[in-house]
Amino acid sequence: MDSIKRKYVDLLVEEFWKQGYLTVSRKYGTYLPEPAKVGGFDVDIIARYKKNYAIGITLSEEDLNDSNLINKIKFLATRQTKFTNKRVILFVGVESEFYKNAKTLIELFEHDIKKNIKLFQIVEKTVPSVRRRGNREKILFS
Repeated sequence: MDSIKRKYVDLLVEEFWKQGYLTVSRKYGTYLPEPAKVGGFDVDIIARYKKNYAIGITLSEEDLNDSNLINKIKFLATRQTKFTNKRVILFVGVESEFYKNAKTLIELFEHDIKKNIKLFQIVEKTVPSVRRRGNREKILFS
């Protein structure tokens, strides 16, 4: 179970990188520190893009069935930086089979909260094989 969560955090970090964010702290990292709890809630990633900050969480099936999830997402999506009062974007990573459930859950929030949440599908990518099987008959050297 722990390796699955680690893989999901790694895939969410990739989404942060695609958006241009640098990871400040993350769970299951080797060189970066683990993020502190935000308002008593566990977060997986804290990242920064120029002077903008973002929080990342991954949701599993058991998290989606948790009754406290709505309060957690609402609290994390309304965070602001301490001195500049800029909104902190919340990145939510969900397995592809539970994406629809998470989308309907986020649709329940007010417009101001919804626009501060970015929902992503966590999909493991497979690397295609580059070997060619048809050209083994040609021998260059004997």
